Amino acid sequence: MNKIIEVKNLSKVYNQAHEQIIVLENVNLEIKRGEFISIVGPSGSGKTTFLNIIGLLDNMYSGTVSICGENISFMEEQKKAFFRLKNIGFVFQFDSLLPEFNIIENIEMPSKILGKSNAKVAIELLKRFNLEKIADKMPLDISGGEKQRIAILRALRNNPQIVIADEPTGNLDKNNAKIVLDDFKKINKMGITIIMVTHNEEYARNYSDTVYHLESSNIKKI
Repeated sequence: MNKIIEVKNLSKVYNQAHEQIIVLENVNLEIKRGEFISIVGPSGSGKTTFLNIIGLLDNMYSGTVSICGENISFMEEQKKAFFRLKNIGFVFQFDSLLPEFNIIENIEMPSKILGKSNAKVAIELLKRFNLEKIADKMPLDISGGEKQRIAILRALRNNPQIVIADEPTGNLDKNNAKIVLDDFKKINKMGITIIMVTHNEEYARNYSDTVYHLESSNIKKI
């Protein structure tokens, strides 16, 4: 497997009340194409900050980040937005489904931005994950676990090479968390690289190829 993400000497500093808070310091990391990695660590250790940087949502840092062979650190904003939309899917702790649109329409949102909406693709995704029975429902009419699974399908809609998941099971009970994690494993077997942040080290060890611990502004494999 060749590397899909390469991080070199990544540092992130916040200025707060006349003092500098170092969140990340000289972080170096390579992620292989098709790898499933998890990042664990205490709250406030910089896990979400790290995801935001490699997800092209934060450009205030030093060091270099290369994704799919491209150095994103100096990419202009318009190109960065298009690159992110084409190559990276996001799943957050909260599903963020749009309540005024049905399930198919929610899944189709990323493709609409690219001008390539096709409901048949959303339906095929629903079938692949045995969720076609809720295709025409509204978000308010489905369970929390189903909402998170639909958020995953939305992240997959533009056939990304990478899916970034920030505490995707944080709002779920143990049973629904397992279903969601099984979905991520299924996605990973499709060849998609998964980068997941979680507080649950058991989940990380059971589902990931590699687990990293982030604390005191640095990251280490465990």
